[in-house]
Amino acid sequence: MFKRPTTALSLAMAAGLAFAASAETVIKVGHGAAEAFHMHRALLKFEELVEAGSNGEIDVQIFPSSQMGPDREMIEGVQTGVLEMAIPPSSFFAGWDPAFAVIELPYMYASKDVAFDVLDGAAGDQMLERVESQGLVGLGWLELGVRNVTNNVRPVATPEDLEGVKLRTMKVPAHVATFETLGANPTPMNFGEVYSALQQGVIDGQENPLAIITSQRFYEVQKYLSTTGHVFAVYMPVMSQFFYDSLSAEHQKLVKDSMAAARVYQAELVAAEDAAQLEQIRAAGVEVLELTAEQRQAFADKTESVRLQYREEVGTEAYDAWVAAVADASGS
Repeated sequence: MFKRPTTALSLAMAAGLAFAASAETVIKVGHGAAEAFHMHRALLKFEELVEAGSNGEIDVQIFPSSQMGPDREMIEGVQTGVLEMAIPPSSFFAGWDPAFAVIELPYMYASKDVAFDVLDGAAGDQMLERVESQGLVGLGWLELGVRNVTNNVRPVATPEDLEGVKLRTMKVPAHVATFETLGANPTPMNFGEVYSALQQGVIDGQENPLAIITSQRFYEVQKYLSTTGHVFAVYMPVMSQFFYDSLSAEHQKLVKDSMAAARVYQAELVAAEDAAQLEQIRAAGVEVLELTAEQRQAFADKTESVRLQYREEVGTEAYDAWVAAVADASGS
């Protein structure tokens, strides 16, 4: 059931309309990340390509840092057609369709390359098609990143080190179940509240990719980082089905091609930045523990029950198809 947009979204929409350009078509895009984050910079590439490719007929306006509200609110805004596009983490769609939970289960992929092979193949295409019933068009995938744990209690080298740590997670049941299984005290919280909660000691830690830990400056209020690599997460850009259908076939193709090109550009940014971000975190005085493959395997073994639990939650057909695609991509 669709909801009316809330006040935060309505106010942000009004602000966007106030400076709308004279282009025939305006695409307002909302997301939750900071402007320094690679996903935002990839969207600037999308904006550039769409505006140039349409000869100025389309004006793309990007609203970062949750200006359009939290992710769920933005998805609802796109469903109701008051916002043309949003870039939420794929896991948020599990609230409408449990099958989406399979993408971000803990230790699902041996590597990022394996994950993208699955997402770019038939299994990923079928997942994109599933949002059509929600009044949305899935435009592909953008990287969120490999999630790692930071905290102020102790270095985390084993699952036992997470015991009792009050850790902010996304409002994603699979993520909460993962950290409950690892002995932590998972605390779901809106992304925009995390820095101040860490600063004030409301929570002990959080878990995010390196690029978010640096772009949000979480390293200023954390003592320890461990490269747990527990979840590989992606964004799923979505557009209002009603708005997409109103575009010409040429502009529909332009939007999809531009998003694919933005994804390639993002991959170049990520590859260039990963090592530098780890050094930036170290330079800020954070104790960094780079886990070995054996150490990560201990976390993977401990969370096997979460993956199996979600076979029922996701649906056996969708779960088994995804796991089979992962095995194919892994060459196993």
